[in-house]
Amino acid sequence: MIPLVSPIRRLAMPRHLLFVALTAALVTPAAFAANTSLTIYHADNDSLFSGSTQGTLDAGHALVHEQRALEIAAGNHEIRVGNLPATLDPEAIAVGFGKGQGVSVLGQRVLLANASSNGALDGAIGNQVEVQTRSGGVAGDLVGASDNGVLIRTADGKIHLIHDYTSVTLPPDSVSGGSSLLLDVDAKASGQRHAQLTYTTSGLGWRAAYTATLANGNGCSMQFKPEASIANRSGRDYRGADIKLVAGQPNLGNRGVRMYSMAKAPAPMAAAAMPAQATLGDYRSFTLPGAVNLPNGTVTLTPLYATRQLSCQREYVIEDGGAYYPPHPNTNDYGAQDYKDRAIASTLAFTAPENLPAGTLRAWISDRGGAPALLGEGAVADTPKGQRVSVELGQSFDRRASRERTAFHVDAKAHTMSESYKITLTNGGDAARTVTLREHPNRWREWSVANSSLKPAKQTPQLLEFKVPVPANGGATLTYTVKYTWTTQDL
Repeated sequence: MIPLVSPIRRLAMPRHLLFVALTAALVTPAAFAANTSLTIYHADNDSLFSGSTQGTLDAGHALVHEQRALEIAAGNHEIRVGNLPATLDPEAIAVGFGKGQGVSVLGQRVLLANASSNGALDGAIGNQVEVQTRSGGVAGDLVGASDNGVLIRTADGKIHLIHDYTSVTLPPDSVSGGSSLLLDVDAKASGQRHAQLTYTTSGLGWRAAYTATLANGNGCSMQFKPEASIANRSGRDYRGADIKLVAGQPNLGNRGVRMYSMAKAPAPMAAAAMPAQATLGDYRSFTLPGAVNLPNGTVTLTPLYATRQLSCQREYVIEDGGAYYPPHPNTNDYGAQDYKDRAIASTLAFTAPENLPAGTLRAWISDRGGAPALLGEGAVADTPKGQRVSVELGQSFDRRASRERTAFHVDAKAHTMSESYKITLTNGGDAARTVTLREHPNRWREWSVANSSLKPAKQTPQLLEFKVPVPANGGATLTYTVKYTWTTQDL
């Protein structure tokens, strides 16, 4: 039978307890969930996937459909549906019994999780408690609690304000580790009925986790392993659930989240089974094969695509400036942006073999002893199939760049301006490398390359890109001059 309960009063003011002995078990759910399906949205909050954070906001979002078998008495009464997530959105929950079950829902309210010192005392107000102090114990009804202490009404009717207490023993069923739903129902007959619950919750989220294992040698090939990393920090387990993952960035409401200790959980399905991919409005969905277990406080890794071999490119990139132009030609003699011995970024690039959801790529290589070594990791944005992916893994140890402006000239009457640079690249490694140099001429939008020691590999209105070969244990120098032009109307 479902226990009848009263609403739990919650106080917003926090209380600092020296020690609270929670002797009661957590609220027993009405029935374990069956036929559960979860639509989990992409989340990019690192704390959701880490055990180092105890609290966060806006972490994860999921839509849950689950069926509960409830024992219902005839007539008008209240039932409690427990084992709901602690991060439940109380304004986004719907329940229905369906036609032919003879049950009408007259009203509902949500009891939020209170498995904390603050929430535990709130939930026990009006109930019998035992308070221990250094000089003894006091038993009575808990009237209230605040930062100043607890108010206890003893059997003689007196009210005691107790400041310095060491523990509080609470009654059974006064503490809930998850949220509960109270339903005011009217049933034509008693018996077991099936209720369909639909709600949204935070504390659940997913992102892609890509593992790239590079082959040793001068070329670039890699074993590419795409997985989905699914975090459950909602405060309850989901077992035997049908899971759909949504890739993309829909606008979702802001929800607060409580965090829990976390352990890694293995994927609960055969490696050969791959998710079924489909479009979902403006987004992509991945339906996982088979039933999945998502225990609370875990991160589950499951295959997103089959592991495959890919060709790739190791790139070394240095970039200056950005795609910005002033409202008028900038003829001032400043902003040279010189630098000396700057580290050059090490990147890994490849063509997306499938639609790749946003996530993190970790690149590995074998050291001389054959042990795997981490080259670095970086973010992957949502990338359609066939598009280029470029991930910055870190800063190269052996390669450096220096930049010096060598000339600057303005002819105001002719409406022209020229600027020259020399970039020196060094390579202390044992293998020759090609460094990609990306410059952004940004004194004015009308510009051209007057001369350069190496032909540009790419030129757009916002970018001037060179591919500079740098020999092993050597260096290379690039020089170029940019000429700007404008009209009287541009001034």
